[in-house]
Amino acid sequence: MNMHTQLDVEQATTTFKDKKRHLWLLGLAVPTIAMGGLAGYQFGPKKTKKFFASFGPLFIHGVIPTLDKLIGEDTENPPLDAIADLEADPYYARIVKLFIPLQYATNIYGTYLASRKGTSIADQALLGTLVGMVNGIAINTAHELSHKNGRLEHYLSHLALAPSGYNHFRIEHPYGHHRRVATPEDPASSQLGETFWKFLPRTVIGSFKSAIEIEKNRLERKKLPFFCKENELIHGWAMSAIYHAAMFSKFGVRSVPFQMTQAAYAITLFESVNYIEHYGLMRAKKANGQYERTMPEHSWNNNNVVTNLFLYQLQRHSDHHANPTRSFQTLRHFEDAPQLPAGYGAMILPAFIPSWWSKIMDDRVVEHYKGNLEKINVYPKAKQKILEKYAEQAEIT
Repeated sequence: MNMHTQLDVEQATTTFKDKKRHLWLLGLAVPTIAMGGLAGYQFGPKKTKKFFASFGPLFIHGVIPTLDKLIGEDTENPPLDAIADLEADPYYARIVKLFIPLQYATNIYGTYLASRKGTSIADQALLGTLVGMVNGIAINTAHELSHKNGRLEHYLSHLALAPSGYNHFRIEHPYGHHRRVATPEDPASSQLGETFWKFLPRTVIGSFKSAIEIEKNRLERKKLPFFCKENELIHGWAMSAIYHAAMFSKFGVRSVPFQMTQAAYAITLFESVNYIEHYGLMRAKKANGQYERTMPEHSWNNNNVVTNLFLYQLQRHSDHHANPTRSFQTLRHFEDAPQLPAGYGAMILPAFIPSWWSKIMDDRVVEHYKGNLEKINVYPKAKQKILEKYAEQAEIT
């Protein structure tokens, strides 16, 4: 059965039980682990302080990929007739929302430790990466909430984004990225031959501009100016400003290097995942000039169970973009969707190193399109190099 048929036809059952129901609580382990690292830094022996302070990158780039490798994949899908009950179960939404108070407890504790007189600049930066890990995953928490219809969920999304200052994401992602995904017009869809370090400024700046344009257009339809009390972007920016002003007021100037590091690392982590999710993939244009509907083949997919438990099944990105209103517990795997060779945790470090990333992914993209370079979302500045590299495959097609 191909994935298009699988979208509509699955074996019916009325006895489905979510085997991972209690395992989803692992999503709350990230701030808990970070709190443990902060406590280890504060109370552990002096020689272990830097280890505990740097545990964020160690966990993301070492522990999670190792667990993914050891535990493997889970390709089980909830049947279609079980989705409504899963969506209606408040247990899953509570797990997502509970992340936020734990996130804030971690941020306050980390800011306190970083601002103490005995904390060196190097340790402030390391502590920033530990808390930045939490805030980077909090952007994914905000992502889950941003797709809900409730106003409360939208503002909880902003709350999760406030420490990283990435509040424009709440607007741009559901109304910009999801509309333009896997097209050259989307700043959040990476292109074949585009390095992460080229993609990062393009997506940060482009997404910020897009969010302003989206909110401006929404307000214009209501005959309101951009600067008005109904502007949700301003609400989000205000929440972030209030948070950082409160931290500065409480902990002083010594907290600034920490706050800058945690936000930078959080954004870098999240955008590295963005980079991975759609690399080189492109929706075809129809005869009328419009792009085809977003389907599972327009996102890279992965089923490593550990990363999926920590990230609310974000790696089942193919179903997320094909069905963006679905909650994480109902997302499904499609055999025919393009598959990453490993989970996000294992793919982030290669994404940071262009030659390594290119070696892993470029051939995979070209093979997915059977050598037809015209179907690929290619980075314009790298197009000639890509054409020369894959000239033989292109001739065959």
